[in-house]
Amino acid sequence: MHSAQLRRTAGATALALALVAGCGSAPSGEQPAAAAATRVFAADNGQVTIPADPKRVVATGYAVPALIEAGAALVGISTWKRGLPLMSQEDRATYDGLEKIAGEAAAETNYEAIAKVKPDLIVIGVPAPVLADVDMERLKSIAPVVAIGPTIPSAWRELSQRQSDAAGRAADFGRAKAAYEKKAAELAAKYEQALAGVRFGHVGTYGEAAKGTFQREFAGSWGTNIAQDVGVTYYGQVKKKGGGSADVSEYPSIEELPASLGEADAITYSVQPDGTPNESVKYVLDSPLWKNLPAVKAGKAYPIRYTEAATYDSALMTLDAVDQALAPLVAS
Repeated sequence: MHSAQLRRTAGATALALALVAGCGSAPSGEQPAAAAATRVFAADNGQVTIPADPKRVVATGYAVPALIEAGAALVGISTWKRGLPLMSQEDRATYDGLEKIAGEAAAETNYEAIAKVKPDLIVIGVPAPVLADVDMERLKSIAPVVAIGPTIPSAWRELSQRQSDAAGRAADFGRAKAAYEKKAAELAAKYEQALAGVRFGHVGTYGEAAKGTFQREFAGSWGTNIAQDVGVTYYGQVKKKGGGSADVSEYPSIEELPASLGEADAITYSVQPDGTPNESVKYVLDSPLWKNLPAVKAGKAYPIRYTEAATYDSALMTLDAVDQALAPLVAS
C-alpha cells in the first residue's frame, strides 16, 4: 500500500491510524492482516495500551458484576458469591455459564486458566493493596492488564464506569446509570419533606459479635451511599480515617452504642436479602442498649436489604429496598 493511498484512506483520525498501523508486506500470495485498533487507557497500574474493542475479556473482583451487566465480551471471571443475590436471572445465567479463572480472593488467581481462555484484555477489580497478591507480570505476558479497584464504597459509580469503558461498553453503562438516576430522583422527591432535618445513623453487617463489636457506617459507606441518593442524611464521621472503607466506617464495642448512635433521630441497618439480620446485626438488635436508643424507642429503626450493590443495575434493587424501608415515614 503506497503512502499516498494510506493518507487518503486513513485520514486524520487516530482510530483509522490505529487500524492500519503495522500493515506491512506479507508473504507472496497472502493478504496483509490489519492490526486491531488500540487506545491508551488510564488504569490504577498506569497508562495501558488496550484493544479499542475487546473481544475476549477476563474480569475479576468488582469488575465481574459490572462487566456482566454491561454485556462485555467475557470469556472468564473470578467467582463473586457476595453479588449473587443482586443479579437478575439473566445475569446469573451468564455468571454461571462463564469459565471461573479465580476465586473470591486475588491470591486464588489461576494463571493457567486465564491463559487457556486466550483473553485480549484482563480487567482486575480489586483494591490497590490486594494487587500485591497478583502476579501482574505473569498476567501481562498473557494480555494487556488494567487494574481498576475500589477505594471507598460509594466509589462504585466511578469504578463501574471505568471498568465498562475499558471493556468497550460505555454506552451500556450510560443506560443503566440513567435508569438509576431517574428512579433515585423520583424517590428523593417522594421523601423530601419526610427526611428534611432528620439525622440518621447506620449499623452495618461487618461487626464481630465474638469480639463484642458492631459496625457503624457513615456517609459514603456500603449501607448508606444509595440511601443518600434518596435524601437520607447520615451524621458524624469516623474518629480516625484508615483508608478505603475505613474512612467511612468503624467498629466500636457494643458498650459504645449509646455514644455512637444516641443522637440519631432515625437509624437504618443492613439485613440479608431475605430480610433477616446476620449474626453481627442480630447481636446489636438483641442488645438492651439498642432497645434504649431514642430512635429505636421512637419506632424509627429501618432495615434495608441489598446494601452491597456495586453497579447501577443492582443498585436499582437497593432503591426499592430503601423505598420499602422508609415507607412508614410517608404513610398516611
